[in-house]
Amino acid sequence: MIYPWQHQVWDGLQRRLVSLPHALLIQGPQGVGKLALAEHLAQSLLCEAEDRRKAPCGACDGCRWFLAGSHPDFRRVEPEALARRLAVGDDEEAPAEGPASTRKPSNEIRIEQVRGLDGFLNHQSHRGGRRVALVHPAEAMNVHAANALLKSLEEPPGSAAFILVSHRAARLAATIRSRCVTVPVGIPPLESARDWLAGEKISEPERWLAYASGAPLKALADAQDAGPVIASLRQALQGRDLEALGAVNDREGLEALAEALQKYALDRAFASFSGRGKYGAAKPSEHGLAWLRFAREMGRSRQLARHPLNPRLFAGEMLAGMPED
Repeated sequence: MIYPWQHQVWDGLQRRLVSLPHALLIQGPQGVGKLALAEHLAQSLLCEAEDRRKAPCGACDGCRWFLAGSHPDFRRVEPEALARRLAVGDDEEAPAEGPASTRKPSNEIRIEQVRGLDGFLNHQSHRGGRRVALVHPAEAMNVHAANALLKSLEEPPGSAAFILVSHRAARLAATIRSRCVTVPVGIPPLESARDWLAGEKISEPERWLAYASGAPLKALADAQDAGPVIASLRQALQGRDLEALGAVNDREGLEALAEALQKYALDRAFASFSGRGKYGAAKPSEHGLAWLRFAREMGRSRQLARHPLNPRLFAGEMLAGMPED
């Protein structure tokens, strides 16, 4: 599946399916559907329809296996923690039973995962076509994993196809970027994103898009998941009432709160300097620099919120650090 704003990018890729380069880097901001585009491309490469203009057909054995998550010529490489959250990790990457399974899932792509592609890519494909490896997000590779992947990119097996997905391509080694053909996926036009969100039954789509800096999937997630936190934040800001932050009781709630506070602070700062907030909700303030400093502090808090903390205590500390006006 691709999103409405991706049709132009997809048309360009589909025209080149037969002669597609061995390595692509799909890059752009988070929340614009890069992973969906990468999966659609992978399915197309594995589709067995005779007319490549119709790939992916959705009806052949290759498409059915891919959609079921069991295609023998496809591998997904991603951090174990992400695979667990998305419930897409295959059996080969699942943690072993017993004491070893108690370790914390890694947020990195490890060298063992990349090396595990060697045997897969160097053997003949099960269906006589290409073998496809999807690496997501590519910037999650640690140094050793990146070096291992670089060797495969430098000497790719004949039928191998690498699809790298990155939210922050600048973090990738230049040597890896140089061996990939870049496919940029940017923020879609406001009208397209707004209409799609409206189709998803999201009220005030333009407000959520502003809050998500124009990224429609981020706007959808915020509207569905962060709505209670943001509603609690608005109530709390009116009277600095910690009890109003009842929705902040876990790590996800803390992250959403820190992000909301950061954007609120930036809005107050922008409104102070220009008379209009970026996110459309803030009133002017006489303490623009103080709000900028608080926004910077909330950026650090977003990182800290990913670690085990007392949610209520941490939320109170964040709220207490706000400027007084």
